[in-house]
Amino acid sequence: MTAQQPIAVLGGGSFGTAIANLLAENGRSVRLWMRDAAQAEAMRSGHENPRYLKGIKILPGIEPVTDLDSTLADCSLIFVALPSVALREVLQPVAGALAGKMLVSTTKGIEAHTFKRMSQIIEEIAPRARIGVLSGPNLAREVAEHALTGTVIASEDDDLCHQVQAALHGRTFRVYASRDRFGVELGGALKNVYAIMSGLASSLGMGENTKSMLITRALAEMTRFAVKLGANPMTFLGLAGVGDLIVTCSSPKSRNYQVGFALGQGLSLEEAVSRLGEVAEGVNTLRVLKAKADELQVYMPLVKGLHAVMFEGRRLDQVIEALMTGDPKTDVDFISTKGF
Repeated sequence: MTAQQPIAVLGGGSFGTAIANLLAENGRSVRLWMRDAAQAEAMRSGHENPRYLKGIKILPGIEPVTDLDSTLADCSLIFVALPSVALREVLQPVAGALAGKMLVSTTKGIEAHTFKRMSQIIEEIAPRARIGVLSGPNLAREVAEHALTGTVIASEDDDLCHQVQAALHGRTFRVYASRDRFGVELGGALKNVYAIMSGLASSLGMGENTKSMLITRALAEMTRFAVKLGANPMTFLGLAGVGDLIVTCSSPKSRNYQVGFALGQGLSLEEAVSRLGEVAEGVNTLRVLKAKADELQVYMPLVKGLHAVMFEGRRLDQVIEALMTGDPKTDVDFISTKGF
């Protein structure tokens, strides 16, 4: 990749727009691709993304575009910021153009029915592509507003990690590298479920002790599940694990937190998602995570409880009573024996 070559961002949502601005601040030319021609035109004329990041100016180095074929032809480093449900639909028709490209997934979700992570789907569609994952405590608006932020680029491809660090690393955005793509991506997807629960707890006025217990027990559940799948538990003590979990479980800016908060106010799930106006990946992840935990027989009482509230018609007080009367388990119940 030459310094003059543009970098592509696929997806005109809040995070895709924030990433595009970071790249442009670093002097990179950016093609911000989206399917909605009206949205692209509004961004070109108004120099902001009024639907997803109102008030944030789009920098001059960013070109909102709708021609995917030419975007892929011109760029070798491509950030994929598409909703999980749209990933296959967008990338499958252009699979041939992805060979040899560096594709960096920023989507924190899991595909329904297959339980595949986004990078696995990309790998399936484009087996000859170079693949990485970007994840961490990265609320889009705060990134766009230059709050000091850390993130993780994870890939077995060291050169890809270096190129992403060079492209994104700036005065307010610090990019760390990891070779644990599996753990980093899994942590980013799983924490969304617990953010819904945390928003629900906050809307009901639960105390700080309660919120702290939820977050730390969530970390235990996430790690227990990940270790069952063969992940490195140490990854979950970093930015892409506990770091991301803390911010999404404690910030009203988190989309998944907002869905949970709305549920606590008495809205239905459909009303909560509609009011948000964006994809909350945790809703879909909860469904598939509950099924996979049952299949693997992993003890995940918080996931089971939230699923009962959202999809099985149970009241929250019933679920809380069941959680509090269950047998206490150990506090930290994963111990590495593999040199992690």
